Amino acid sequence: DPPTPWDPVDAIYAAARLLCANGAKGGTDIPGAIYTYNHSEDYVKEVLDYSAQYTDGTGNTQPPPDTTDTTTQSAVIAKVLAYAQAQLGVPYQWGGNGPAHGQGFDCSGLVQQAYAAAGINLPRVATDQYHAGKILPPGTPLQPGDLVFFGNPQFAHHVGIYAGNGLMINAPNTGSVVRYENYNWPDYFAATRPTARP
Repeated sequence: DPPTPWDPVDAIYAAARLLCANGAKGGTDIPGAIYTYNHSEDYVKEVLDYSAQYTDGTGNTQPPPDTTDTTTQSAVIAKVLAYAQAQLGVPYQWGGNGPAHGQGFDCSGLVQQAYAAAGINLPRVATDQYHAGKILPPGTPLQPGDLVFFGNPQFAHHVGIYAGNGLMINAPNTGSVVRYENYNWPDYFAATRPTARP
């Protein structure tokens, strides 16, 4: 099928291209790029205000916070999701830890690197990641940043980062790229919350 702006994956790439072409690339004109995306000064201000919450005012990301309260948990999750979203379109590579390592990503490599970007160290493979976080009781409402697992507790063959609205960010398989997908796969078995202690 040809690309369409009504498809969430296509829309993300289209928005990224639009922003980069209008000043976001290299940070040359972020307000102008945002205004090109949505012709509203109020929208530009709102986006820049949100952005300022995650930097130290110079554009540098703040150091990873302690995750013992909900306010700092929210900041950690924002960093995890921002990192994962920045990887959208990176090719899948089995055993890959991402472009910073000269590679693509596999599912657990993406999860490990996204949480490392927020100061939380997770094991490398999905089964170990499952056992490292607080396992959520069945029926617990998922929150953005939760990890969703597929297979079974003895062998989790896949993991994704829950992003809200029934979607996860994941690196699905060979020949694909990091993308949003519905997490409701037939072999979904559990979720964990890495910001909470097991």
